[in-house]
Amino acid sequence: QVQLVESGGGLVQPGGSLRLSCAASGSIFSINAMGWYRQSPGKERELVAGITNGGSTIYADSVKGRFTISRDNAKNTVYLQMNSLKPDDTAVYSCNADVRTTVFHRNNYWGKGTLVTVSS
Repeated sequence: QVQLVESGGGLVQPGGSLRLSCAASGSIFSINAMGWYRQSPGKERELVAGITNGGSTIYADSVKGRFTISRDNAKNTVYLQMNSLKPDDTAVYSCNADVRTTVFHRNNYWGKGTLVTVSS
């Protein structure tokens, strides 16, 4: 199977920066889109940013200009650089990947999430 492992979360002051990483491992033939989602208490999970295997990106309006998503296809890893962080960015950030395990088999996988807390 496929595992996604996030890292890089933590506590940061407002205005600070963090970089999240998500590495995919296991039985991987290829990875299509990868993305970061977040969920905070009492709110629905939302797409923060996504990136295709060709490098096309999409961002939530609330993070445009502050967050940057990138990926290293050779390492099966996606990153989220978060700058100018605000208390409203506090959430559990989870990685998602659309993975082909063979030419004929395709599934969607989630990491367990990493907590980002923005507070003074």
